[in-house]
Amino acid sequence: MKSIASILLDWYGRAGRDLPWRHTRDPYRIWISEVVLQQTRVAQGTDYYLRFTERFPDVESLAAASEDEVLRMWQGLGYYSRARNLHAAARAVVAGHGGRSPASYEAVRALPGVGEYTAAAVCSAAFGLPVAAVDGNVLRVVSRLFDVAEPVDAAAGRRAVTALAQELLDVRRPGVFNQAMMDFGATCCTPARPACAECPLAERCLARAADTVTLRPVKRGRTTVSDRWFDYLHITCGGRTYLRRRGAGDIWQGLYEFPLVESGRALDFAGLSSGDAFRVWTGGVWRLTGSVVMPPHRLSHRTIHAVFHRIELPAPTPALASCVAVPQERVGEYAVPRLIENYFSRTYR
Repeated sequence: MKSIASILLDWYGRAGRDLPWRHTRDPYRIWISEVVLQQTRVAQGTDYYLRFTERFPDVESLAAASEDEVLRMWQGLGYYSRARNLHAAARAVVAGHGGRSPASYEAVRALPGVGEYTAAAVCSAAFGLPVAAVDGNVLRVVSRLFDVAEPVDAAAGRRAVTALAQELLDVRRPGVFNQAMMDFGATCCTPARPACAECPLAERCLARAADTVTLRPVKRGRTTVSDRWFDYLHITCGGRTYLRRRGAGDIWQGLYEFPLVESGRALDFAGLSSGDAFRVWTGGVWRLTGSVVMPPHRLSHRTIHAVFHRIELPAPTPALASCVAVPQERVGEYAVPRLIENYFSRTYR
């Protein structure tokens, strides 16, 4: 009887996706691809991967860049901590490893922002190390193959699935096997409407035999999503727009935005303009030239309800000294959250 690994690799040879990072064993480019594809669709991620590696073709060029430039190249992908960690890890490789990627799982795992999955994916594909890379696709495939009833978002359940994935691993071709598992989960053993009728592993799938495919993987519950209400003040004065950089401890760290008034509920403009925070930014003399209500902007743990108010001032207020005064034609040079990028596309199209 053929092993599950052999069946899966045969399937991958016929149906695997042709992706640019699969034509190299360069650990840097494999690492970039893995980080880009976290929480990102392959079609979108491929474009970002190509642009990112064109601008930063090796770890030295990434390490030498400024954080602002890295964030600007990342703009639109979201989860900006990924870009900051990439930058920090590149600098660690240059400073601590002479610009050469470490070749052991433990050393790769020790780099800033590199988790178990990324370290396994890089080490198996670049160095042939026999380590199973377990992402969401692999969790789903293994949970169904072995009908795992433990929640995969609990430590015990994830350990159990990881151990099973390691047992399945083809140690002769670990990188290709890991890629096959990920493709199989992404295109055949999908979260909704898996292609069980065409599945080459159907006869080996315990969840199919038990009629529990739609119940696997088991998860403890949904993440609670909170609502936040943002009123952005798109202030212009003397041909300049005012941007401020977000600090640590919240979403979008290091990105630029307009002066912000955050409230615990939706405010109409009368309620906003009568508040102290609005007056601090605008002073006593201002002119509203328009407001734009954006569609709800959904992140993993929160939904942002944003309104942008375009306001002209005759002179900068003291509070604006904490901002960068940017000529309006250069606003696009600053890394901003996707929400503000979407606003720009509405305002300047």
